[in-house]
Amino acid sequence: MQNIWSRHLRFTLAGLAGSTLAGLYFGHPVYGLTTGLGLYLLWTLYQTRSLAHWLADPNTGHEAPQSMGIWGSFFEKLHKLTQSSRQTQERLRSRIDRIQESTNAMRDGVIMTDALGAMEWWNGAAEHLLGFRRSTDQGQYIYNFIRTPAFKAYFDAKNYRDPLELSSPAKPHIHLQIQISLFGEDDRLIVAKDISRLHQLEQMRQDFVSNVSHEMRTPLTVISGYLETLVDNADDLPAKWRRAINTMATQSFRMETLISDLILLSRIETGEESENDVPTDVGQLVRQICQDARTLSSENQHDISFEASSNYLINGNENQLRSAFSNLIFNAVKYTPARGKIKVLWFTDSEGGHLSVNDTGAGIDEVHIPRLTERFYRADPSRHKDTGGTGLGLAIVKHVLINHDGNMEIKSRLGEGSEFVCHFPTERLVSKTAD
Repeated sequence: MQNIWSRHLRFTLAGLAGSTLAGLYFGHPVYGLTTGLGLYLLWTLYQTRSLAHWLADPNTGHEAPQSMGIWGSFFEKLHKLTQSSRQTQERLRSRIDRIQESTNAMRDGVIMTDALGAMEWWNGAAEHLLGFRRSTDQGQYIYNFIRTPAFKAYFDAKNYRDPLELSSPAKPHIHLQIQISLFGEDDRLIVAKDISRLHQLEQMRQDFVSNVSHEMRTPLTVISGYLETLVDNADDLPAKWRRAINTMATQSFRMETLISDLILLSRIETGEESENDVPTDVGQLVRQICQDARTLSSENQHDISFEASSNYLINGNENQLRSAFSNLIFNAVKYTPARGKIKVLWFTDSEGGHLSVNDTGAGIDEVHIPRLTERFYRADPSRHKDTGGTGLGLAIVKHVLINHDGNMEIKSRLGEGSEFVCHFPTERLVSKTAD
């Protein structure tokens, strides 16, 4: 480009010098220079006009205006840039079209919104699942269509680690799982997945467990009653039957415990008795449970201590809280060797209320911790043969905490004991003075 400019400058100066010499020949050098400058200005204006017409609509023709010198080079380079830009736009448009086609082929609804929730784009599945219409809903706020308060709170919280489940506003029989991801300047990519079948299967499972547990309780109670009678009169039976009857009585008791835990877990999952939330004195409740734990410990002589550094109460279901806390404390007794230490602590801080159960037991391998709250999951099945555990205790604790807007933290290492901490939000705390 530097060479072209130098050549253009030489030609321009040479032309002006020629027009000046021609004027000098006729005795008027100034007129000659003025004529040269005027011709150069007219030529420049003509080239500028050609450029303006072409830039006004560069798609009217494939070729740029024809010229020579620096203007010809300028037109040629500008034409190449325009062609390159057009090709880039076509490639980008093709990729965007391909992305839109692929997302439209998805069964999951995909919605893009800005930071405030105004809908910018969505695929066909979103129209089916959520009832959006392209002709009228473009630019509307998504929470004007999904009016569930839980969704608005989920959208604004920006904590999208766990998905949100809700019913479709357009088709209530469709159950959706909503997952939001942030991108750009707090824009949202919302994915709505139809989990109606999974929801129905889960409901069927819960109904099955609840119904079967209730149906089994009555006959098992009768069997346990007769076995208890036989155990009480074992001296009147032949010696060879005593061991069999005692074993049957033990297993019958385990089955009763399992059924009771299943029924309790079913009630907690379905939210029964949720209206019974009242301010519960955690200190008094846990103190009673610790006393029962000392009785359970008996000859093992565990050192069980309880410290309450807070006077706050928990607004919740006392029966559910009792089940959760007793499961944690009794588990510590069962899995801590004789004369071991069990420390229970209730305290509050700016993040809420916390109940910690710390023991000096054998500990749990870290690989098992993420699955400990699953039903019937056993980190060490051989231990449950001795303790008679059902494998449902921590699942009960988990669902009780969910019902109370809380969560559980598990810290444990093999040979270093375990710590289970129940966290409750500040919204669940009630001051004793307020009570």
